[in-house]
Amino acid sequence: MDSRFIKLLSFNIQAGASTRRYRDYVTRSWTQVLPHPEKRSNLDRIAEAASEFDIVGLQEADPGSLRSAFLNQTHYLAEQSGMPFWSHQPNRRVGRLAGSANGLLSRYEPVEVHDHPLPGRIPGRGALWVRFGDELGGLVLVISHLSLGIQARVAQVSFLAELLADAPRVVLMGDFNCPPDAREMQPLYRHTRLSPGTQPIATFPSWRPSRAIDHILISDGLAVTQRWRLNEPLSDHLGVAAELRLPLG
Repeated sequence: MDSRFIKLLSFNIQAGASTRRYRDYVTRSWTQVLPHPEKRSNLDRIAEAASEFDIVGLQEADPGSLRSAFLNQTHYLAEQSGMPFWSHQPNRRVGRLAGSANGLLSRYEPVEVHDHPLPGRIPGRGALWVRFGDELGGLVLVISHLSLGIQARVAQVSFLAELLADAPRVVLMGDFNCPPDAREMQPLYRHTRLSPGTQPIATFPSWRPSRAIDHILISDGLAVTQRWRLNEPLSDHLGVAAELRLPLG
């Protein structure tokens, strides 16, 4: 049986802001509501990193608001990284000041894309569901950003488990705000073919990574040949990456 190797990246880009230390959350908090030229140059560095991959899942990409100078950051990153296909799922908007979206950058054309809002007391979380065609063996990819609160994550993981229960070849990537072996993640492994992997990779905070909260989960019928992280601090998270061998035919 033929196979194809693809490289995947999941990256919470913090709307293009560059955070290098905890005090930046206070001293640079204005960057969350106002534009700044530094964001464009930081996005260019993110695009350069993304250009080394075949499929990229973004979290906290601004879909176009005041803080991004009304730039759709997913579209911009697709153009700058040479990705011919892109999609985004706006989830949360604070008037015209700020917005947040999940985003997809891809060298392969999806045959289906669906937006799924995730349950939670506070709306604004979602899952971007993507299916590829025969060139990737019908792979299903989901990009998501789970809540900070454990009760909301329990409901969100249950939703994802039901959404992916029948998918034979699936990748779930994103910022889960918890380690892969957290108790609330277990229904995902019981009811789907996804597994937590063997070695969590610390990605947060980017300047001193100590928490493994960004993940690429792979179903058990697929082979992961390599896992790693991007070590350049372009956000308050580090990107997490994997190389996957997909059986075809």
